[in-house]
Amino acid sequence: MEKKVKLLVVGGGPAGLAAAVAAKEAGITEGDILIMERDEELGGILNQCIHNGFGLHTFKEELTGPEYAARYARKVRDAKIPYLLHTIVADIRAEGETKYVTAMNKQEGMFTVEARAVVLAMGCRERPRGALNIPGYRPAGIYSAGTAQRYVNMEGRMPGKEVVILGSGDIGLIMARRMTLEGAKVKLVAELMPYSGGLKRNIVQCLDDFGIPLKLSHTVVDIDGKERVKGVTVAAVDENRKPIAGTEEYISCDTLLLSCGLIPENELSAGLGVELNPVTSGPVVNESLETNVEGVFACGNVLHVHDLVDYVSEEAENAGRNAAAYIMRSMCRQQGKTGENGEKGKNGIIEIKIKIGERVRYTVPSTLRLNYMQEEQVVRFRVGEVCQDAVLAVYFNDTPVMRIKKRVMAPGEMEQVKFKKAKLEDYPDLKEIRIAVEQEENG
Repeated sequence: MEKKVKLLVVGGGPAGLAAAVAAKEAGITEGDILIMERDEELGGILNQCIHNGFGLHTFKEELTGPEYAARYARKVRDAKIPYLLHTIVADIRAEGETKYVTAMNKQEGMFTVEARAVVLAMGCRERPRGALNIPGYRPAGIYSAGTAQRYVNMEGRMPGKEVVILGSGDIGLIMARRMTLEGAKVKLVAELMPYSGGLKRNIVQCLDDFGIPLKLSHTVVDIDGKERVKGVTVAAVDENRKPIAGTEEYISCDTLLLSCGLIPENELSAGLGVELNPVTSGPVVNESLETNVEGVFACGNVLHVHDLVDYVSEEAENAGRNAAAYIMRSMCRQQGKTGENGEKGKNGIIEIKIKIGERVRYTVPSTLRLNYMQEEQVVRFRVGEVCQDAVLAVYFNDTPVMRIKKRVMAPGEMEQVKFKKAKLEDYPDLKEIRIAVEQEENG
């Protein structure tokens, strides 16, 4: 099978669905869009997130994960956007303005789809035990928190009865509550860092409300058991995250859940030649969420790990609209017409770099092209440490233009700053925007 489309969306989770719907609304006909999803249904990871708390920004009501996913899946079906399930994308290559996507499934075998633009929305995966260097045997009873969530919420199976959780990411916190509600005893959540990696509300609702202890600056240093986990040894760590001798504590358990971070799924991106940010492990993008490979856009957790799915949908809608605009410009160029802004190629593009300052780990996007900016541009970022009584400072070149007092900022919660296009245009020599988190000056 060989097929031609204008837009191919890789991934049928919340990001991919929102991008496809937005592209259709922006003028790409339903027959010119195709979604490819490797799972058996649309919705991605949301299908196993049966807790509520989704949709407050997008739908102005509180939904469970499956409910949120179902609403976007319904939008896709109502828009008559075609999609392929059980389909694995094996390779993407770009030849000029044409992208060739090699995929496979049970019905068609291996086939190629030719597209003018591609939206990458593959999501992310959990960091496995092998990446954590925990000594000990390889007994049964060690799961990633996401795998345990699927077992409990979708397959009706309990991983164990006495549980220790390593890592305080949102999935780990939510599974601490879920396992407790299903009758298990969660003895401890241990976190390597001196702060939690999850949302504050999840710490309160999932740990504090159930009396589950959280030990910061602690890690698992040994796993006991050959056939099945019998217990783990945890120890405090120093400022270099090395275990401190004499602080070891043995905790009996039959299950260890790992919630030690998420990694964007960017093997396809790397193979395509997309530039990746070493901090996020996601693509480097501009204001249109376009990568360095022309016509290839990225959104959702494949771009950077989000804390709220509502932000994923908002970001993905922007990617879908921008992909549609790119396709239309590309078609104009093919017909010998000048595109939007009256330019061809990159001539005449006003480009502004976004630089990270003190305590800021990264920003998305990292470049603004003034010609393509909307009237308001959201720049999202995360801090590298807990910052209390701080100031969010923004500089145009070296001129301070914004100072916002922040009572607390934490790595587990995404921050954002908005820029008005009109204000940027007031600075004709603007080459660089720097975002920093500074200590508040007394008095």
